[in-house]
Amino acid sequence: MKNLLPYSIRIACFPLLICIFCSTSTSAQHFVLGNEKLKVEAGLNFGPTFFLGDLGGHRGKGTTFVKDLNLKLTKVMKGAFIAVYPNQWLGFRAAAQVTYVEGRDELITTKGEDELYRKQRNLDFRSTMFEVYAAAEVYPLMLLNSFDIEYNPRYRPYGFIGIGMFKFDPEGSITDQNGNVTWHKLAPLHTEGQGFAEHPDRKPYKLTQMNIPLGAGIKYIVSERVNLATELLYRKTFTDYIDDLSTDYIDPNLFDKYLTPANANLARQLNDKAFTSYVPGSPRFTPGNQRGNVRNKDAYFSFVLKLGVRLGAVYSSEKARNAAAQIRCPKRF
Repeated sequence: MKNLLPYSIRIACFPLLICIFCSTSTSAQHFVLGNEKLKVEAGLNFGPTFFLGDLGGHRGKGTTFVKDLNLKLTKVMKGAFIAVYPNQWLGFRAAAQVTYVEGRDELITTKGEDELYRKQRNLDFRSTMFEVYAAAEVYPLMLLNSFDIEYNPRYRPYGFIGIGMFKFDPEGSITDQNGNVTWHKLAPLHTEGQGFAEHPDRKPYKLTQMNIPLGAGIKYIVSERVNLATELLYRKTFTDYIDDLSTDYIDPNLFDKYLTPANANLARQLNDKAFTSYVPGSPRFTPGNQRGNVRNKDAYFSFVLKLGVRLGAVYSSEKARNAAAQIRCPKRF
């Protein structure tokens, strides 16, 4: 097809087309991949995760933190993140990850009476946890030395806090006479009478909840492009039902009133799994006996190893930065 533009006009328009291309590329780099002032970083994170709830623990009275960790139930978290750094001391992170949590009373070592109740309660649970969150990172040493342009340490401690959302779905196990184990979803079984008219204070719990991720870590700058970090990531939640355990035992006859026959049968087995009485000579747990501790919400935390890669252009020296600036399109001809 014959070109409709004269040769002289095409020659005159060529520099203009080059500048439009350069301008678009520069703008895209600024908003998508970052530049020297606005750094963008993406990466992967993984590490062991631990559950803090009503189930499991060690000898003695139950507590709310590391004393009651069961290392046998350590799970691995895997995820990815992207972070934006407008300056050296402040960052904003978004992350998505999956992990698992579990608790089993049978793991408790019995040395006295304080833990005997929990040991013979004999409950268990497991759940997959999907979570997303956004958080702000603050690097205090970089902030304190922000006036010093030569301050550029490889190790950079930081703290962070944000807001997140997670999805869980607890399951409990039943072991038959032959030792075969089956797992069943607990939320539909209303094991503590959630939603029953006889227990108006117990509402069915939602399987998607908000949490507050917070913690601290230290970042190691491997190069202008790559960094490593390790951190403690703690999640404060607003539910006591990650392990489907919070209040008291209920009358098992209520399951027949509100559930299908199949679910009622499962609920009776999973509501009270005590293999013996915690008081010699007395029957199994009766309605009103303590089943969980409603005073403390569930939580979980991870020790995280992070690998971050900076996106966009990275200049090795001031000379390289100036050279890159010189090849940019002029503002006018």
